[in-house]
Amino acid sequence: MKTEVVMPKMGESLQEGTVLKWLKNVGDKIDRDEMLLEISTDKVDTEVPSPVSGTIVEILTAENETVEVGKVIAYIETDASAVKSRAQEKPAKQEIKETVKVPEAPKKKPTVSGEVVDVVMPKMGESLQEGTVIKWLKSVGDTIERDEMLLEISTDKVDTEVPSPVAGEIVELLAKENETVEVGKVIAKISTGKSTGATKQASVVEIKAEVKPQPSYTSTAIKTPEKKEEGMKDIPRTMGNRFYSPLVRAIAEAEGVTLQELETIKGTGADERVTKKDILNYIDNRVKGVSKQALKEAKPSFEQQPAAVGSEDEIIPMDRVRQRIAEHMVYSKQTSPHVTSVGEADVTEIVKFRKSHLEEFQRREGFKLTYTPFFADATIRGLKEFPMVNVSVDGKNIIKHNRINLGIATALPDGNLIVPVLRNADSLSVLGLAQGIYDLSSRARTKKLNPDDIQGGTITITNVGTFGTLFGTPIINQPQTAIIGIGAVQKRPVVREINGEPLIAIRDMAYISITYDHRVIDGMLAGQTLAAIIRNLESMNENSIVM
Repeated sequence: MKTEVVMPKMGESLQEGTVLKWLKNVGDKIDRDEMLLEISTDKVDTEVPSPVSGTIVEILTAENETVEVGKVIAYIETDASAVKSRAQEKPAKQEIKETVKVPEAPKKKPTVSGEVVDVVMPKMGESLQEGTVIKWLKSVGDTIERDEMLLEISTDKVDTEVPSPVAGEIVELLAKENETVEVGKVIAKISTGKSTGATKQASVVEIKAEVKPQPSYTSTAIKTPEKKEEGMKDIPRTMGNRFYSPLVRAIAEAEGVTLQELETIKGTGADERVTKKDILNYIDNRVKGVSKQALKEAKPSFEQQPAAVGSEDEIIPMDRVRQRIAEHMVYSKQTSPHVTSVGEADVTEIVKFRKSHLEEFQRREGFKLTYTPFFADATIRGLKEFPMVNVSVDGKNIIKHNRINLGIATALPDGNLIVPVLRNADSLSVLGLAQGIYDLSSRARTKKLNPDDIQGGTITITNVGTFGTLFGTPIINQPQTAIIGIGAVQKRPVVREINGEPLIAIRDMAYISITYDHRVIDGMLAGQTLAAIIRNLESMNENSIVM
């Protein structure tokens, strides 16, 4: 019996889907629940299983084609005799000239004993669909232990090392360094036995071969459209917390919508995902007079004006993380009108407390007590007093966050920067903050952060004083609307009034800054919040600090 395969409905509001890739071809046999194709919708990318066991006799929808939910996209014949009858109906014989790559001198594949285990590109987060192989830590022929590190990968959210799932010998590496591959794709093979030789790649030559067509199971001609990956290279699948489906990316490419524009579109899909309707509405309402070509060519200014290069200058390509930082910083400055206010706090009592508890704390906790948890605690208490600083902007709406997820700007050994997030920081004591900050910063510097560790922040603190800086004007970490800067703690002469008399005293002082998004935070609110943070710092002493 000939069974229909239809485009499935992946959600109540979804009316169409895009065929990303057929995993089977016409003539292939398939089992019930075996994966038949990959589809993409505005809310999810997923694989679709076969509803029956049989042979694929017709494919009606080409890759990258978008069809309505419920429309027939393929036929599967469950009757083996009917399949055989169809296969015997051969088309008229014709010869086709085709360029085929064959091995010049095929070499015998290595004989492998034991089970061969596939190593796949791991999924590092719900919204991540691909990863880049940074470096292979093992070569073909090397032995490896279970959980021993096999390679380093990079995603849009985190760089990390990937351990081997089994002990054995590397028999094949299928992904090159710096190659980006989809989640779930096989990137290496490991034999749990022993290989008799290393895998070699045969050199190839081009020859002209006469190829006869295979028996046709359908008269429907399907032409696979040319893929637009080259044109879509400036629009990644993911950017920050947002995911762009192939359909949205294709529309953006065709209509000249830049990544910067996509970031400004309010998504109505799940997790604020931009849907087909969202991008089409944006295109319809886009400001007239701006040519598509001009929008296509819109690039961040740091790419538009290359500097003159002298004969003694050195050109250093940005690594993947630095490129992301650059894009994010430019986007933030283009999105938020930045204003910075600076105040000064007397932290003498905090310095005394830290000095008197330093050795005992390190002996008990196993790490050094820094000033950061004290500043974090003061910031959190200031936000509780003025909660409208702990907000985000969503189009014409303000999202007030009732929990404080504190971003901790962390400098990495390679010179890059990452901002892990301490969730529900408003529920932690100074000790809890110290433990959480140490855990996140340690894992950040050893590339052991999870994708969830760098998402969901509502406000960020950055301790520029670590490097001796008095104060700074940091850039807001979008989509947040404020960032707190902590300057170096220095002994300075200050005027204090004692018994009504002004006196000069030597105190431990630190500048504190708040950089805020002037779209939703005005100077008065920012100033009140800064004053509260300073007041909280100056009220800390041996009796009030609980560790």
